[in-house]
Parts: sequence; C-alpha cells; structure tokens
Amino acid sequence: MSDRKKVKIVGRDIGDDEPPFIIGEIGINHNGSLENAKRMIDMADFADADAVKFQKREPEVAVPEEEWHKKRETPWGTLDYIDYKKKIEFGDEEYKEIDEYCKEKDILWSASVWDEPSFDFIEDFDVPFHKVASPMLTDHSLLKKMRETSKPIILSTGMSNMDQIMEAVEVLGGTHDLVIQHCVSTYPADPEELNLKAIQTLREKFDCPIGYSGHETGLQTTYAAVALGACTVERHITLDRTMWGSDQVASVEPFGFLRLVRDCKVVHKALGEGEKKVHPNEVEPMKKLRKTDDTGEMESLIDLYVDE
Repeated sequence: MSDRKKVKIVGRDIGDDEPPFIIGEIGINHNGSLENAKRMIDMADFADADAVKFQKREPEVAVPEEEWHKKRETPWGTLDYIDYKKKIEFGDEEYKEIDEYCKEKDILWSASVWDEPSFDFIEDFDVPFHKVASPMLTDHSLLKKMRETSKPIILSTGMSNMDQIMEAVEVLGGTHDLVIQHCVSTYPADPEELNLKAIQTLREKFDCPIGYSGHETGLQTTYAAVALGACTVERHITLDRTMWGSDQVASVEPFGFLRLVRDCKVVHKALGEGEKKVHPNEVEPMKKLRKTDDTGEMESLIDLYVDE
C-alpha cells in the first residue's frame, strides 16, 4: 500500500493503488452545439470514463480587448473574435441540460474556468471537483476562490516550471484534496515534447496523487503515463478529428477513447504491488521446468501454495 495521500471525488478514491480516474475533456469541441456535447457525453459514458469536462469563459473577461475585433474564419462565416467566442460558449440553459443529462448517465462533469465570473457560474451547479487549466495556474485569486469551496482540485501544469507549481500549491494551502497533473500545452504535442519522466519528478516532490493531461495524437504515450504512476488521465475527445476547431486534431475519437479507458485500466492492473515473488499460477510450471540444486527451496515454495 502507498503512503501517498488519496483524493475522494463522490466516493471514488484517486490514488496509487486505485484504477486511474479518467476524464474525457470535451472542452469546446462541441462547437456550440448541445447535441454534439450530449453525443460526447454518451461517448465517454459508453467507454466507462469517470467524468467529462468542459471549458467555460466569460468572453469579455477572458479575451484581451485588443483581440476582440480581429477577424476569424469560422463555420459561421468571418466573425470578430469576440463574437466567435460568444457563439461557442454555453450559457445557463445549456449547462442545466448538461447537468441533468450527466446525472441520467451517472457520469460526473465539471469545467475548467478561465475567469472568476465563470467560476461563480460553474460553482452554482455544485460540480464535484474543480479543474485548474494550465494557463490559470498563476491566477492566484482564482485558485483561492476554488480552495474556499473545500472541493477536490485538479491542477494542470502545462507551461509551468517547478517554482510556479510550488507557488500554486502553496496558494492552494498544500496538497490536501489536490491532484497535480503533468501536462505539455502544445496541440498536438510531439512525443519528444511530452517529458513523461516529469510524472516521476512530481511524485518525488509532492505527496498527493499525480496525473496526466495529454494533448498528443495516439494512445501509446498515455499508457506509458499510467505505467509511470499517473493516477488520473485526461484526454480531449471528439466525434471526429476533422471537425472544425483548434483542439480537434489533438483529440481522441470514439473508438480510440473506448480503447484508451479499457487499456489504461489493464496497464494499472498489470503494474502489481512491486514485490518480486513466485505467483501461485507459477507453481505448476515450476514443478515441471525448474532445475535447481536446492530442492528444499522448491519444496518449501510448493508447500506454501499447496497449504493456501
């Protein structure tokens, strides 16, 4: 058993000896369509993920004013950037439907918030955990508001060095009810950029669960993250990677996400406890195949498992 702290989200323990807590990051891949959002919730539910996550912004607050009137080519024509951001944002009506739909499906949901008004909006839905998106790691005012809720917090660390991460943890009051996720904020991330050994570095530095938020293409490197000790896995999901949107290409399609959830759990099971010993199912092959001068050692091992 690990001495590392665990985090509990609605009765689900997150920690070293628990199956990885897997989040399907819908983000803004719904492109402002509630139907698309529900289809991705269905996708995550069918794959047996633990949660889905959205992104929430108040455009006039989150978008710098000098960016408002820059033109953007969109599926709805050429729009000012601020109008595009408004078009893809869900409001109260849509999130009420999302909340009810996730409850029907018995899957958790939350949202990364990019400003304090968005935090207040999402907190009104009493989400079970809060997620700090990598760009917000240095927004200490927002971190303090999150911690005041006493809810578990998942902190992504893209674009951050260790000093910034340590400062964020200090602002959050330490590692209680905290999951820290290794992340590289490039879309899609090249395997050479992923630096997965940083998961081990974070595990050595902090006594809370360490997770992984990936933006790469493919699944292999996410399995490696679980093998290196990631207790949570977050990957962007999409109905189709050819859909319009900046995050689509770094997202996982339905069949791939089904495989991802299944195989992350298999990798976790395969890790075992780390003690080198004779497995009970090895006893019969040992009788047939082992050659040793120490017959007493073999007999004692056989007797051990026969007695059990």
